[in-house]
Amino acid sequence: MDRVAKISSQKAVVIFSKSTCCMCHAIKRLFYEQGVSPLIHELDEDPRGKEIERALMKAGCSPAVPAVFIGGRLIGSANTVMTLQLDGSLKQMLKDAGALWL
Repeated sequence: MDRVAKISSQKAVVIFSKSTCCMCHAIKRLFYEQGVSPLIHELDEDPRGKEIERALMKAGCSPAVPAVFIGGRLIGSANTVMTLQLDGSLKQMLKDAGALWL
C-alpha cells in the first residue's frame, strides 16, 4: 500500500488502470474531456502491477481498476466516479484538489 500511496500523491488526479480495460479507457476520457490531466499508472505495464492491484483491492477497490484518487484520497472505481459525475459533485472535488481551474 505504500507504493500506492506514493504514486497517488504525485498529482491531483491519479488513475490506476490497465491498458486493455474498456472501463479504464472510459474513465480516462471522462477526465480528459473535463480538462483534467491525470497521472495514469498502467498496472499491466508495471513489473509490480499485480502487487499494486492486490493493494488496491485491499483498500476497497472492486474491481481493482480503474482506481481513481483525487487529492491523494481514494475515490473508488468506475461506478463511484460516474455517480459523482452524474450528481455534479465530481467537478467540485476536482476544483478542491487543484485539478480543475474553472
